[in-house]
Amino acid sequence: MLFPINAQPGDAERLAFQVCETGEPVTFGQLDARANQVAQVLRACGVGRGAHIALLMRNHRRLLEACFGADRAGVYYTTISTRLLAEEIAYIVRDCGARVLVVSDGLEALVDKLAPLLPPGVRCFMVGAAAPGFERWEALVEAAATAPIADPAQGLDMLYSSGTTGRPKGVKWPLPQSPAGAPTMLVQLLAPLFGYSRASRYLSPAPLYHAAPLRHCMTVIKLGGSVFVMEHFDAERALHWIAHHGITHSQWVPTMFVRLLKLPDEVRLRHDLSSMQVAMHAAAPCPVEVKRRMLEWWGPIVHEYYAGTENNGFCSITPQEWLQHPGSVGRASQGVLHICDEDGQEVPTGETGLVYFADGPQFEYHQDPERTAQTRNAQGWTTLGDIGRVDAEGYLTLVDRRAFMIISGGVNIYPQEAEAVLIGHPAVADVAVIGVPSEDLGEEVKAVVQLLDPAQANDALAAELIAFCRQHLAAFKCPRTVDFDPSLPRHPTGKLYKQQVRRRYWPA
Repeated sequence: MLFPINAQPGDAERLAFQVCETGEPVTFGQLDARANQVAQVLRACGVGRGAHIALLMRNHRRLLEACFGADRAGVYYTTISTRLLAEEIAYIVRDCGARVLVVSDGLEALVDKLAPLLPPGVRCFMVGAAAPGFERWEALVEAAATAPIADPAQGLDMLYSSGTTGRPKGVKWPLPQSPAGAPTMLVQLLAPLFGYSRASRYLSPAPLYHAAPLRHCMTVIKLGGSVFVMEHFDAERALHWIAHHGITHSQWVPTMFVRLLKLPDEVRLRHDLSSMQVAMHAAAPCPVEVKRRMLEWWGPIVHEYYAGTENNGFCSITPQEWLQHPGSVGRASQGVLHICDEDGQEVPTGETGLVYFADGPQFEYHQDPERTAQTRNAQGWTTLGDIGRVDAEGYLTLVDRRAFMIISGGVNIYPQEAEAVLIGHPAVADVAVIGVPSEDLGEEVKAVVQLLDPAQANDALAAELIAFCRQHLAAFKCPRTVDFDPSLPRHPTGKLYKQQVRRRYWPA
């Protein structure tokens, strides 16, 4: 077997992963055989080293099997969000140059719209009953040989940014030159940071098509730990699975924390979470008070990290460090951290600017040299467009995304501050703070709020929310108006599609 790394006798019978809702266990031996079969199928379809495949799949055992098969065939694999529209999916399939597309069952309505938009030459498969023009994935895979392919090589994901600030971009790293199954850069980075090992039991409540859940799941499995995947996030069920499976490690986004904390106490506190050793969070800013409450509930096990799909750098912070530096996302664990102005020149310690990393892994945006160049400054440092500041001890605090900054009356306002306050109101389930047109100021601050109970939406509550915000922030940072929305467009990984919200108010 190529995994787990440093395999031991008996590993073939140990649990590699399980989808919580189906309960079907997949052992390391079964995963190894299935990965070989997938690699055999890819070669039979003409997918050679360095070629691309695309996977449009919900959280399903076949998704992880396909990723591990591509991972040992030297192939780039692109996982695509099932929440995208057919036109957006077709764009990604075309842009990445996929030779093979695999779609999970239950997406028939989406496939009907997608099929006529796909470029010619893509061989299309479906799990379960195949739609017209698609072949049955299981039939071909299960008929393939379980022996390794003749030319194994280490593959790599090529994932697309979630498109919260524009069209998705394919993040491409050079293929590793190491043999298939050798420890990758991510394994070497994540294992010591979060204590992943053969003893780890990792819960993934998020969609695996996103970078962090996919990469952490694969890392844990490669190290010999066991992964438990939820088909979709449900706050109460997540607590149940932690207790039921003796979970030691888990990964969350702040919106999940909010939903966990707003469960009734009799529900929230009935589960035994004592097996948990590390609960990490990333992907979106976590309001300070939300994190304080999680630390009070779960104890000093809540770790945080900051990184992008590009992984050009990596910051991390332990719970003990965070209590000394509340609001920080930590110090650089990979790359060298710099804060620069709009011209790419470094600013003094403590000043706010664009977050850059030097000496981190190199990436490019697939077939987009112009956007790749926009991430570099003259020194070759790279930025993802986040704004932050670094203190004298090297701790980074994120302020917001450059694209979301509001300029009102010539003053820069970072909406993340008001969002962090408003989410603490007991009636609020989610919130987006944006700039909207103003004749006097150019832009003024507006909050678009999703309530726990939509029936409570009225002018009185809007006024209450504005007053609540002004109790904690200067008035100029607070919304002048509040609109209510039954459901904000938030990605399951926690990122808010704020541009979709802004477009309602900026039709041009």
